[in-house]
Amino acid sequence: MLSVHGSKTMPTIVVLDGYTLNPGDLSWNSLEALGMCTIHDRTAPQDTLERAAVAEIVLTNKTAMPGSVIAALRDLRYIGVLATGYNIVDVAAARERGILVTNVPAYSTDSVAQLVFAHLLNLLLGVERHACTVRAGKWSSSPDFSYREMPLVELAGLTMGIVGYGRIGKAVGRIARSFGMEVVACGRPGGAVPEDTDMRSVSMDEVFRSSDVVTLHCPLTEETTRLADSRRLSMMKRGAYLINTSRGQLVDERALADALHEGRIAGAGLDVLSKEPPSPANPLLTAPNCSITPHIGWATVAARRRLLDAAVENVRAFLRGTPTNLVT
Repeated sequence: MLSVHGSKTMPTIVVLDGYTLNPGDLSWNSLEALGMCTIHDRTAPQDTLERAAVAEIVLTNKTAMPGSVIAALRDLRYIGVLATGYNIVDVAAARERGILVTNVPAYSTDSVAQLVFAHLLNLLLGVERHACTVRAGKWSSSPDFSYREMPLVELAGLTMGIVGYGRIGKAVGRIARSFGMEVVACGRPGGAVPEDTDMRSVSMDEVFRSSDVVTLHCPLTEETTRLADSRRLSMMKRGAYLINTSRGQLVDERALADALHEGRIAGAGLDVLSKEPPSPANPLLTAPNCSITPHIGWATVAARRRLLDAAVENVRAFLRGTPTNLVT
């Protein structure tokens, strides 16, 4: 086992893409104390092998670690994912080599739940839309003290449908109830049936059919890919909203764009897309009543600090010989 103490040498640590986690407002000092550390802001796929060539420990957020790369890194013993989702790592290839893979669960629960309602309130009240008209001078020239660009919707009395009732789903449910919403929920495909006395457990189809707001909180798996497809979108109420702060691939983007263009649902709030950064041709970029943010739900200062602290503790535990948060 590698060690930072005793007669063994300090491990070589390489961070492949540290910028989104720490653009300069946090400190890498605690990680640098554990070994000979090289931190790259970003790493292109073709540069991964060269940069990690002698690494014993690799930390990555979105830089992929496919089986071909894992097989070529002869000194590699540990991959730490700087996120909760770990689909960027070929965990089967890592397991075959005896390489441990860890992730960081639950660091961004409150931040992601907060963004769900930022999107929802913006859609229901037109916050951004009205602010733009004020900046453009419409209020200054208005004959009335108040005007509305769209019908304004109150949350109290609406039904919040939650797909995936883990930590984030439960946090969203608590906030929804504080707004006076009724909460219904279903587990993700292949997951457990949610149990909570404060909400009603229903099937996934029923969540889409009966909810005024559907919000997605599932990991990306074969079973959850495109779970919000044309069939389920067609079940939604005409005035309903879809929120996705989970994984872009949970949504059939063409089907959602069509539903928005045709007015079959009232709007969508998205923090994730199937490809990030998106292609300019992504149909959701030009869909009406579609608010998109650049995958920021996880990125509050508080959440990133928790993420960095937990990632460093994962490395420290590995070096002690008591690894935690293992995914393989």
